[in-house]
Amino acid sequence: MSAQDYFHQGDRVAVLTAQPLDRLLDYRAPEGGCFRGAFVEVPLGPRKVLGVVWGAGGGGFDSAKLRSVIRVLDVAPMREEMRQFLGKAADYTLTPMSAMLRLATRAPGLSDPPSMRKVLRLGDKDPDRMTDARTKVLAVMEEFGGLAFTPKELADMADVTPSVVKGLVKQGALREEETPRDLPYPNLDPERPSKVLTEDQARAAAILAQGVESGAYGTTLLKGVTGSGKTEVYLEAVASCLRKGRQALVLLPEIALTAEFLKRVEQRFGATPAEWHSGATMTERRRVWRMVGQGNAQLVIGARSALFLPFRDLGLIIVDEEHDTSYKQEEGVLYNARDMSVLRAAMCSAQVVLASATPSLETWVNAEAGKYRRVDLNARFGTAVLPTMKAVDMRAEDLPAATWISPTLKAAMQERIERGEQSLLFLNRRGFAPVTICRACGSQVACDNCDARMVEHRFMKRLMCHQCGETKPVPTICPSCQVEGKMAPVGPGIERLGEEAAALFPEARIAVLSSDLFGSARALKARIEEIAAGEADIILGTQLVAKGHNFPLLTLVGVIDADLGLQGSDLRAGERTFQLMRQVAGRAGRAERPGEALLQTFQPEHPVIRAILTGDEEEFWRAEAEQRREAGVPPYGRMAGIILSGSDLAQVFDLGNALARNDGPLRQVGAQLFGPAPAPIARVRGRHRARLLVKAAKGVALQEALARWTAQFKMKGDLRLSIDIDPQNFF
Repeated sequence: MSAQDYFHQGDRVAVLTAQPLDRLLDYRAPEGGCFRGAFVEVPLGPRKVLGVVWGAGGGGFDSAKLRSVIRVLDVAPMREEMRQFLGKAADYTLTPMSAMLRLATRAPGLSDPPSMRKVLRLGDKDPDRMTDARTKVLAVMEEFGGLAFTPKELADMADVTPSVVKGLVKQGALREEETPRDLPYPNLDPERPSKVLTEDQARAAAILAQGVESGAYGTTLLKGVTGSGKTEVYLEAVASCLRKGRQALVLLPEIALTAEFLKRVEQRFGATPAEWHSGATMTERRRVWRMVGQGNAQLVIGARSALFLPFRDLGLIIVDEEHDTSYKQEEGVLYNARDMSVLRAAMCSAQVVLASATPSLETWVNAEAGKYRRVDLNARFGTAVLPTMKAVDMRAEDLPAATWISPTLKAAMQERIERGEQSLLFLNRRGFAPVTICRACGSQVACDNCDARMVEHRFMKRLMCHQCGETKPVPTICPSCQVEGKMAPVGPGIERLGEEAAALFPEARIAVLSSDLFGSARALKARIEEIAAGEADIILGTQLVAKGHNFPLLTLVGVIDADLGLQGSDLRAGERTFQLMRQVAGRAGRAERPGEALLQTFQPEHPVIRAILTGDEEEFWRAEAEQRREAGVPPYGRMAGIILSGSDLAQVFDLGNALARNDGPLRQVGAQLFGPAPAPIARVRGRHRARLLVKAAKGVALQEALARWTAQFKMKGDLRLSIDIDPQNFF
């Protein structure tokens, strides 16, 4: 081992902490020394903070004044490839390394000693008397060869009360021991028989497995129509990864998808993998973090932040529904998990599989250019066929005021109810109504802290701001003109649509799926399982329902407002509408019964609507790509969003104007600067916001120029500047 990897007691070491500092801090190595990458506890002022030994100390002042590392934590050291990954991710996103380390240590209790729990084993004494209950307990212990159980596990397996188990402990027939609470995850068996794959699936699985077995980096686009069995295909790639003794990571865009996915993993591999997402308990997240670092978790199913877990030997990353916008982190460290997956895989010689029925244009272009390999699944699994797609021209429909379900869609839904099938109504708006207006003076109820209209949530009996979360009671008197009884909801939200559906179909069982209607991820998962089992006739859902759910009885999808996403100036509006509509339509007809999708639209001639209906995806991507190429925007150019915010509007725009006047570093690389201008939502949580947009050619070293440009200014007071490389949204 080289001297630079190990530091003896008293050696000067540089430590990166998760504190908001812009430099490494020097300390003396503790008693017993430490390795590069070791997680340590160090003094910082009066506090003790977490850090990582990054290398040799920089020097520059008297080493006698250095404070010592307090202790080395009992966790696996950070590997070299992880340190390099964090560094490159920081350079790409222009994020301080301290913030990157916070991302990589988001598990509670890392500095705590390993927690223990009590388990029971067979003792060396016989009970003073035997009962049927005691006999059952001892029989369980003997049947499992003296394995250890927690008291609750043993009582449940023997079907006795906890008091029986406690009595045997007192008698000495059972012996208490302490064991670490963070236990390894059960081994997954890649040799268990998989589902019988179609010829198409088997071919795709073989290509992915070949990539994994190569042990080299590579990225593959797995493009398959909805219901084609992409999951079964990439689980075979996971099996190949496990056979090589390497770890695998599957990223999912939505917590609600994990329940069904975990069942499929357990069926395939005989055990449940590790989970990492906001719905997991703190205890479980600590266990995942520790076991991943020790190599005792072979497979992790997680949200985007799972990418920053300390994998010991990561061999495969699956990004399911890779086009999904939830992979972009919009607060704190601004990163896209899809792009960071490719970066991390390159650092550790792993394979990446980007799976989607409607890939992002960036991924499609990379596959067209040969940068990514492409594997297609063109048919649905088994007897299922793709749904037929039709437009409902709302200009020709006789629709009463304040209603949104057209007669054509209503008739189709009635037909499904009579056949015992399910219908899905899709509207990508949470709440009851997006606007509450006074019919006397015309004013709209806005948030006090944001420049956003408040949304009525009738189940809460309150108005809510979807920007800051602020709520207030629904007013009966207009806040502007003080006239009573003139406040009215305008436009539909998913809750209002539910009321209309209940009035049209009073006998139908109606289920509303919206993230804000469920108190926990577990409750949402349970409701989705009930719907899949047939406990609803009509399903109403927001974007949540477009992602990967399988409802066997669902044969009709009705999109209430197919034009909704086409509004605004977002360069990705067409792409996102196309993806969302195709994904939602793909929920229909996934079993034996054929499906149909009806899109209510006032613009049936719009190019995006026509592309959705014809299903000519390749033509749509080619046309979309050509428009982007001509405009010189991603993926054929580079963009960065600069977001300025502060409590004083004048100061925010003074800073924006100063940035615009001193744009020399940007002009030196040929970049263009636009702005400053008020952000589309110009005030959030009481802070005024302004945006600037930087546009540059594809090959430009944009980050370096941005760093030199913004370094000219120091933020004063509560002014904040953040840089969003490759922005996905322009709010």
